[in-house]
Amino acid sequence: MPSSVSQSAHIVAMDVLDVRFPTSQDLDGSDAMNPEPDYSAAYVILRTDDPAGHEGHALAFTTGRGNDVQAAAIAALAPYVVGLSVAELCADLGGFARTLAHDPQLRWLGPEKGAIHMATGAVVNAAWDLAGKRAGKPVWRLLSEMSPEEIVAQVDFRWLSDALTPQEALDLLRRAEPGRAERIAQLLERGYPAYTTTPGWLGYSDEKLARLAREAVAEGFTQIKLKVGASVEDDVRRMGVARETVGPDVRIAVDANQRWDVQAAIDWMHELAPFDPYWIEEPTSPDDILGHAAVRRAVTPIKVATGEHVANRVVFKQLMQAGAVDIVQIDSARVGGVNENIAILLLAAKFGLPVCPHAGGVGLCEMVQHLSMFDYVAVSGTVQDRVIEFVDHLHEHFLDPVRVTGGHYLAPTTPGISAQMYPDSLKDYTFPDGPVWNNLAARAVQA
Repeated sequence: MPSSVSQSAHIVAMDVLDVRFPTSQDLDGSDAMNPEPDYSAAYVILRTDDPAGHEGHALAFTTGRGNDVQAAAIAALAPYVVGLSVAELCADLGGFARTLAHDPQLRWLGPEKGAIHMATGAVVNAAWDLAGKRAGKPVWRLLSEMSPEEIVAQVDFRWLSDALTPQEALDLLRRAEPGRAERIAQLLERGYPAYTTTPGWLGYSDEKLARLAREAVAEGFTQIKLKVGASVEDDVRRMGVARETVGPDVRIAVDANQRWDVQAAIDWMHELAPFDPYWIEEPTSPDDILGHAAVRRAVTPIKVATGEHVANRVVFKQLMQAGAVDIVQIDSARVGGVNENIAILLLAAKFGLPVCPHAGGVGLCEMVQHLSMFDYVAVSGTVQDRVIEFVDHLHEHFLDPVRVTGGHYLAPTTPGISAQMYPDSLKDYTFPDGPVWNNLAARAVQA
């Protein structure tokens, strides 16, 4: 730990901001369930009295309306955080995460699902950001250099032990220990494979889809993703455009964003099958484990992927136990933060399933890269059939934005979890009184 770190510092405040970006203006992020989203962040700052000035920054992602509800849920956790010793918090992040998740009255709002659980994730991620900054390491490396015993201590095994015991997790991590240093070096040299959803938003014209798909291939991406689910005729046409544009060797994943019932998903994918889709993402409700299993059986060899809206590690466990998914999609801001995502990564390793994170929303690319890189170094030990989603917008608002080159995420080297936004961005896009939103309101009145 750097010598400048104070051992007597405390968290003195927890700020929560409602930050929204008007992405609906250009239909960036549009899909079958979110036709006009405004990508938003319920943004949390853990302020300390550390003389070094360390703070923890993170966020929960939403698509506009309701971001105020998410921010209120985060604010409700302030009494559990303000006043804590920073040194003690960072020394026991597993215990901190369990404390937030186990409150008997707040649990009534879940347990461990919905806005209150996403709030837990935002605060836990902010604590990891603070820990990384204090240690002088990016979070992926902070995790990757922990012992197997320290990693297991981060996980809440309650409700998991029928599928994964602490001893099994320890054995997995010990098997992956040899070669850690080499894998860290490879990450720093080559980065981690990515795919892009930038060409595939549902509101884009065929011409824009084709142009962006060509650009993606030229930039080194070997997989793109298209949103589907509003019109089967349109989707067949759009898949034809995409396949003709990228050729037979580039993977095209499709994402229905939970739009379909089970039989509709099966029928729709049979229509798209001639274009060789690599996976169908969220073909039905994320809570419908048996529905996912039925879709998977019916559409093979097309793979089934889900996880963006899966509420917690228990549902992930059951999806894997039921043979309902081929691809596990973690999300840095959906479950209870880094600690619960470690549990999901360990479950995926136990079941031999690749993890390909969801990362489309504001700040999600920045945060989830740390989890995939940790998985490669310390858990799975491989990048085979693993890719992190990349969407090329809103990164300019972050102090340490993702860097993608040649179809790979370059490994972050700045301490923390990469979620800290510029003060001017926070000020300008605060809803509803930031300058950007005031200007949009004034233009609407004039129109």
